[in-house]
Amino acid sequence: MSSQPQLVRGYEVVIGLENHVQLSTQSKIFSGASTAFGAEPNTQACPVDLALPGTLPVLNRAAVERAIRFGLAVGAKVAPLSIFARKNYFYPDLPKGYQISQFEIPVVQGGSVAFFVGDRQKVVQLTRAHLEEDAGKSLHEDFHGQSGIDLNRAGTPLLEIVSEPDMRSAQEAVEYAKTLHALVMWLGICDGNMQEGSFRCDVNVSVRKPGEPFGTRREIKNLNSFRYLVDAVHYEVNWQIDQLEDGFTIQQATVLYNPDKGETRAMRSKEDSADYRYFPDPDLPPLVIAPEWVERVRGEMPELPRAMAERFQQADGLPAYDATMMTQSLAFARYYEAARDACGQPKLVVNWLMGEVSKRLNAEERELQDAPVSPALLAQLIGRIQDGTISNNAARQVFDALWTGAGSDVDAVIEAKGLKQMNDSGALEKIVDEVIAANAKSVEEYKSGKDKAFNALVGQVMKASKGKANPAQATELLKQKLG
Repeated sequence: MSSQPQLVRGYEVVIGLENHVQLSTQSKIFSGASTAFGAEPNTQACPVDLALPGTLPVLNRAAVERAIRFGLAVGAKVAPLSIFARKNYFYPDLPKGYQISQFEIPVVQGGSVAFFVGDRQKVVQLTRAHLEEDAGKSLHEDFHGQSGIDLNRAGTPLLEIVSEPDMRSAQEAVEYAKTLHALVMWLGICDGNMQEGSFRCDVNVSVRKPGEPFGTRREIKNLNSFRYLVDAVHYEVNWQIDQLEDGFTIQQATVLYNPDKGETRAMRSKEDSADYRYFPDPDLPPLVIAPEWVERVRGEMPELPRAMAERFQQADGLPAYDATMMTQSLAFARYYEAARDACGQPKLVVNWLMGEVSKRLNAEERELQDAPVSPALLAQLIGRIQDGTISNNAARQVFDALWTGAGSDVDAVIEAKGLKQMNDSGALEKIVDEVIAANAKSVEEYKSGKDKAFNALVGQVMKASKGKANPAQATELLKQKLG
């Protein structure tokens, strides 16, 4: 669905992302060394990771399987033959003096990712996804004017996912990144831990006047939080526009975002592929993926978010937006299905999940799997609204008690707090008669065609019943009595 480009100060923003996804293998991409996070520095780097003389890399089959799984999930071509290449550059934490990556022929080619920005659907095309090894880590904090090198991460398998420059705002970029993040976790190919560097975003940003060719891009490296991504893009866009408005040109560069200062700063002038002198790695044969292997992986794939969302639309009658929200993560989908199956009210489960539950999770920065209210409890609560035991207002009070640990059973909380709706029609009729007798003015106004007066009468009934009257029943009785 296309729409008019959003302009910032008269400029169109153009964004493409490169995401480094650390694959969830036990061992590294070309060696048997462990990939576990948090070990003592330099205890998980073996001679192969350091390319010591006489060592040879051997490709990790599980890393390839994860790349195939991703390719299938985004509707890409899984290359029957792809090539590993050496990317040559010098950096203290790159022990070999080169990184093994893929250049001309990557393992995953094309594909697309669809997501919602608000209630508007957006599709971003992918250029490629290729396998490569990670570098080590330079640590600058603890060494007083020196840098420490930790090579534990060197050789960790990465899938680098490169998008086309299809995004036109920070909001589109962050929704794309969130969707990709959820997808790689859904597929079980990455643990998604951004603090540990399992999912990192490099954002290419340029600006142009509408209709002009692409501007010169600057790449913001290694963003490891969605909030920083939005802040960094906003800053960078305005910085580039300031430069152009002041008559300067943009120089292609790699920049880092400093969240404390809220600004980007140039790290180095940006290299192009020629600077890396790529050539096929002589130690690794071409990667050949037989069709049978692809089909076997396809057969083991979980139901994908898009397919599941379509199923929720067809079977449960959910709107497209709601269905997408319910499949934002595997945990969300499982919770929704469990609660829906227990109470048979798909739309009400969606309303509670997108309303009260999400509100609490966001406020407390919790994940859904840690929510104190289980799907079964939420379903029981929805059941009590449906059978008229409690009102919506009372249900929120019950939910609050369940969430904060003040109760663990829906019926017990309703009983303890005295929240049961008055379903005794005799008692309700008595209250309605008293309200009509005591509010002659409102009755008169209603009969002369003022609807507001009727709402006031319903309010008086609710007040007299201490909120326990069933609003629908009270409305019905009032209408009967007032003719």
